[in-house]
Amino acid sequence: MSQQLLVTPLHALHIAMGAKMVPFAGYDMPVQYALGVRKEHIHCREAAGLFDVSHMGQLRLHGENAAKALEALVPVDIIDLPVGKQRYAFFTNEQGGILDDLMVTKFGDHLFVVVNAACKAQDIVHIQAHLPDDVTMEILQDRALLAIQGPKAAEVLARLNPAVNNMVFMDAAVLDLVGVECLISRSGYTGEDGYEISVPADKAEPLARALLDQEEVEWIGLGARDSLRLECGLCLYGHDIDTTTTPVEASLLWGISKPRRADGERAGGFPGAEIILEQIETKDISRKRVGLVGQSKAPVREGSKLFDADDHEIGIVTSGTFGPTRGMPVAMAYVQSDYAALGTAIFAEVRGKKLPMIVEKMPFVPQNYVRG
Repeated sequence: MSQQLLVTPLHALHIAMGAKMVPFAGYDMPVQYALGVRKEHIHCREAAGLFDVSHMGQLRLHGENAAKALEALVPVDIIDLPVGKQRYAFFTNEQGGILDDLMVTKFGDHLFVVVNAACKAQDIVHIQAHLPDDVTMEILQDRALLAIQGPKAAEVLARLNPAVNNMVFMDAAVLDLVGVECLISRSGYTGEDGYEISVPADKAEPLARALLDQEEVEWIGLGARDSLRLECGLCLYGHDIDTTTTPVEASLLWGISKPRRADGERAGGFPGAEIILEQIETKDISRKRVGLVGQSKAPVREGSKLFDADDHEIGIVTSGTFGPTRGMPVAMAYVQSDYAALGTAIFAEVRGKKLPMIVEKMPFVPQNYVRG
């Protein structure tokens, strides 16, 4: 018997809006709406798209040593994270692999943590197992999470509270929207400007409707969410990063904070530190995550094998689609390090044919974050 799918607080609204629902990370989630994936993607790049990401895990860590405790699990500077700032992080294992990626925000007297839906249960166990007695974890079961993304996102959200205009990329604030206190960060998963909003579950629908009432806003499903994040070079956990990929192999060096590197003031001290720091120093890795752009119109999907000009297998695609904004197929892949240089020609096997692709710098489209 199949397990009952969970639903988000906005499930009934998605159904009423004609969404096509699919199982995702144990939830019944909207994959697309009447517009369709391609038009939703383009709408988000040109105006404002609304996403329900309430399936993700929302946690709070309380206690004077909360930052120190969390920092022991990630190669990231959490101790010096300023109040009102958010930072990207990833849990590592003893082999240097990635257990999950997450967002960490410092709000006054606590840390607010958002983890991926598929890893939520194991992340909670992992954090709990490593917390000292003076740090407590609060699992926020009664909150929804919405994202408003796109060039018109700030204009739209500012109609509900003009203070959002004062924020820049990765800022976070507690602000009132539709008469309720929300946790808001200026961030997202599309490469566009935008905000992520944690709202009490019973106020999620009034907030969603207040945003949808504005002509610039359309619902965006998981289908376009995937093509949007892929075009802007952002990893999807379980596909482009997992327990077998180190942050160095995954080209996530930018996510490893200076204080935690070999010459930093709090060097190492996270799971797999020896392996990861050695890889940073020696650059000795056998494979690397790269961006690929197709030279034909046929999309290259996850799992496609990659070959060099002499037909030697050299890697595998971990995410791939046709990029509606870029107007050509885009993909992420792991390839042998010798083939990771920009401009390298690689061939993807699709239905028995070898399709030419070129290694290209990510993101595939410009990132439009407002950095102030």
